Order: sequence, then structure tokens, then C-alpha cells
Amino acid sequence: MADPDIPRDWRWAIPLFAVEAVILFLFWDASHPTILAMSLLGLGLTLLFFLVLLGLSYAGSKSKLYGLKPVTSRMPAVSQPVGHVHFRTKMLWVIGVVLLYFTLSNIYLFGVDQSTVIDLFASYRAILAGQEGTLMDLGIGPIVTGSIIMQLFTGAKIIGLDLTKDDDKAVYQGTQKVVVIAMIFVEAIPQVFGYITPSSTLSSGLSSFSPANGPLLADLIIIAQLVFGSYLVFLMDEVVSKWGIGSGISLFIAAGVSQQIIQGTLNWLPATPGAITASNPPSGTIPKMLWFFTHYDASQMASGGWEQVLLHSPNPLIALGGTAAIFFLVAYTESTRIELPLSHAEARGARGRYPLRLIYASNIPVILMSALLANVSMFSILLWTNPTLAHFPLLGHQWWVGSYPASSTIASQLGVSTTTPLTGAAYYLSTVNGLESWLLPLINPGTYGSLLVGHQWYQDLAHVITYFTVMVVGSIMFARFWIQTTNMGPEAVARQIEASGMQIPGFRREPRVLRRVLERYIPVITIISGAAVGALAAGADLIGTLGNASGTGVLLTVGILINFYEAMGREQLMEMNPLLRRFIGG
Repeated sequence: MADPDIPRDWRWAIPLFAVEAVILFLFWDASHPTILAMSLLGLGLTLLFFLVLLGLSYAGSKSKLYGLKPVTSRMPAVSQPVGHVHFRTKMLWVIGVVLLYFTLSNIYLFGVDQSTVIDLFASYRAILAGQEGTLMDLGIGPIVTGSIIMQLFTGAKIIGLDLTKDDDKAVYQGTQKVVVIAMIFVEAIPQVFGYITPSSTLSSGLSSFSPANGPLLADLIIIAQLVFGSYLVFLMDEVVSKWGIGSGISLFIAAGVSQQIIQGTLNWLPATPGAITASNPPSGTIPKMLWFFTHYDASQMASGGWEQVLLHSPNPLIALGGTAAIFFLVAYTESTRIELPLSHAEARGARGRYPLRLIYASNIPVILMSALLANVSMFSILLWTNPTLAHFPLLGHQWWVGSYPASSTIASQLGVSTTTPLTGAAYYLSTVNGLESWLLPLINPGTYGSLLVGHQWYQDLAHVITYFTVMVVGSIMFARFWIQTTNMGPEAVARQIEASGMQIPGFRREPRVLRRVLERYIPVITIISGAAVGALAAGADLIGTLGNASGTGVLLTVGILINFYEAMGREQLMEMNPLLRRFIGG
């Protein structure tokens, strides 16, 4: 895979080979694994160190990531369409990919004991667009996590790429694919260590074939299915981006959240299988409300029925109101914008406007922030429960990182799941799930004190404040990173306006002048944009949403549907006017 055009310094190979040999020796000496396990570990380390070697051995004047071009240029990808793709064809691709997503979300992993599946991402399913125990178990998590890593490295000036240049942008996108594939394995492999376990039938069958390697082979079969499903999501996203309309990731989020909202509104089945009673009412908001109205009289409704309908899970009426409020707020903020007047430098009388929307950075910052918190949740669970990671220095099995119920029995006694954090950073950064989880215990601790799960009222209040603050501040940070990596900063926008032949009336037609004007608006709007989406998402979580779709999920879905509707309008407009297509669509 050598490329003669890339200068290399292969002396890095010796220390990297030595480090790999030491790791393999320590692993063998500590646990004496089977030959198959050692072979797999050796193969994984070899691939990892080979990628590191390609980067470190690059001896050119550009970023070290140019050393990865022999790999990134040969990675499988969906080809770009040649010529114009008709609107009807694009819609067919979009519909086909969404149907495939729903199909994969209902194909359960082969050889898994579904009764023992523990969902590491239970609080973030709406954002990760996945379904536990299926081929979509990881959802879009690896893709978003890879994007976070690359954005952090870009914002910290570690990778040394100028994303306004085509060559650097191509290297950035190719490297991001490598990071996404690496994150697929990073998130898939831990799943088989006590969270998605093979069934006894599969393990015993493989053990009869190979007694020493039976359990390992069973784990490999599950990991292979998780990797296959995640990589399929990656390719489906590329199909929508190149052959369809919008982004595949956004469509998967919108599809999953829409399904949860519909179920949370109309589902007539109780949350717990069995007869419908006051303690186990229908799980949908409307059927639940109708059941209480038809089975309770006025005195019963006053003594507890209204409380059940309005505030108690599942899907209380206030969650329906909160979801509707988020819909209207997001629709309003999406339409709020500042429009800079523009005039053409040569065509007299030709005028236009450059819109700077209040949600300038779109909903991407809150997606990245939620994915980051999902990874914090996953790794805190692994550090507390995984037999190997629990002995990790300083972080393993530490209460301040995050502690969890020791068993399902204890969890059921507390009224929580085994993946609910009880202490530490994981608790204070965990999602708040509606008014029932924090407001009712603060107002009436005598009746609802058990909902605090052993915490004091001030700890619960600190949890709410910390979560809200982290969501807002984190969204602001990711908004600033996002506009820099997507050519939406003042300098890049000034160049785009200048290249189109437009200028701001009353100012010289020069990128530096345009940049100074735009610097008055874009940085401020970026901060307001990040703070607004973070506050909307966290606020919706505090109120509660239908189907546990989360405030972030509802916020994203509304923004995605609005953007998709606008994109459809642009596509139809360009379909009717080929000249406009050449002007806008390139």
C-alpha cells in the first residue's frame, strides 16, 4: 500500500513494533488466553499500529493525516451520482433507506439471550437512533462519536488541516471514516462483556465444536453482527447524502423519535404486560386519559386521578403539552433570522439578502453533546461493572465516576434500571426524565421522596442545574467548532459572498471588509444558537416528552423535518427550472 508520492520516515516502525510486542507479552503472561484470542488481539493491534505508523512516518510539510491517504483513498464508499438526480428518484432513495432502517431495527441479533440484554444507551436511544438487541443496537453512535473526535482535534489545532482547502477537506473526511470504523469496534466489543450475552444454546453448540474457543466464538458472532449493522448505517447515510435529500443520520433520528411520539400518544397497551389497572394504565397519553375518565368519578379524580393523568408516567398529559410546546418553539426559532442586504457589484439594481438564522449552527451541536454524554454514560457503566475495567487505575469502580445498582433485584427495589447512575459524575450528567423525577419530590418529599432514589433534595436540584448547564455550555462549544469545520465562519462566508459577485451596500468589495462586518454578527449568533438549542433540549427533558423521546430527540426531529421540507422545496424548484439548478446546485 506504499505511495511513492508520500515522503516517509520508516524509523517509527521499530518503537511501534516494540510496544506491540510488549502489550502482547503482558496480555499473555497475565491471563494465558487461547491461541485464537491471541491471534485476534495481535491482528487488532497490528491494524491499529499500522494506521499510527502511516501517520507518524509521514515526512512531508503538511498534516500527519496525509500519511493515511493510502488507506483513506481505498476505503469503500458510495459513488457520487453522474449528472442530475431527479426529485422522484431522490425521494425513492429516501423512502427506501428509511424502510430499511425500520426493518433492521426489528431484526434481533442472532444467538443472543434477549432476556439478559442490558441497554447501555437507554437514556439516549432517541438521539442514537438505535434499538437495543437488534442490528441497530449502536445506531448512529459511532458516526457521531467519530465526528466529535475529529471536531475536537480540529478545534484544538492538533491535526493541522485548513478545511477551506479542497485537499485538506478530503483528507479530513477520509480520516473521519477511519475514526468512525474504529469507533464501531470500540462500541461493539464491550457489549459482549455482560450486556449482550450469547444464548446458552449458541455457546454450548460452539463449545462442542471447539471447547477452548466456544465462548469466544459466540462473542465474535455477536460482535460481527453489531459491526455489520453499524457499517450498514454508515453506508445508508452516504446513500441519502449523495443520492437522496438531506442527511441519513437526521432521517434516522426523525424516524425513531416520530415512532416513539406516536406510540407515547396512542398506545392502548399498558407499560407492564397484564391487566389494565390504575397502577398499570394504558401507556399512551390519550388512552390513559380516557381510561381514567371512564373508570374514575369526580371525587376519585380529585383525590389522585388528575395527578395520575397530568404528572405520573408513563406519558402524562404534561408531556404531551411539553412536546407540543417544543414543536412550536423550534418552528418559531427556525424562522427567526437576520438578513444582511447585498447588492451585485456589476449588475446595477440586482439585490439580494444573506440570511443569518437564529439557529445558525443548526441542531448539530446538541446531537454532538448528547452523543458525548451517551459515551460518558457507557464508559462509566463499563468502569463500574466490567470485571477488567473495574480494576483500571484511578477510574475503575470509583463512586465519583459513577456507581450503579449491584443487581436487578436492588434496581427493582429502587424503581430504576441497572443502568441508572446513583452517584458521581455519571449521576449529575445523566438525563433528567420529566417533572416526576425532580419537581414532585421537591414539592412534596413526604409523598414522592422515594422518587429521589436515595438522594437528598439538594442533590437532586444540583443534578438538574448541572445537567442544564452542561447541555447549554457544551452546545455552545460544539456550535463554535461546527461553524469552523463547515466553512460557516466569518472569513469563509466573506469569501463565498465575494466569489458570487455580491457586496454589502456602503462597503468596499473586499473579503477583509466583509469579514469585519460579518464578525459583528456570526460569532454572537453562533453562541446564541448553541445556547438556544441546548436550553430547548434540556428544558424539554425537565418537562418530559412523549414516549421518552427526550427533549433533544423532539428538538432534533422538528428541526430535521423543517429542514427536510425546505430541501424538498428547493429540489422541486430546481426540477422545474434547469437554469436555477445550475446556479444553485452547481
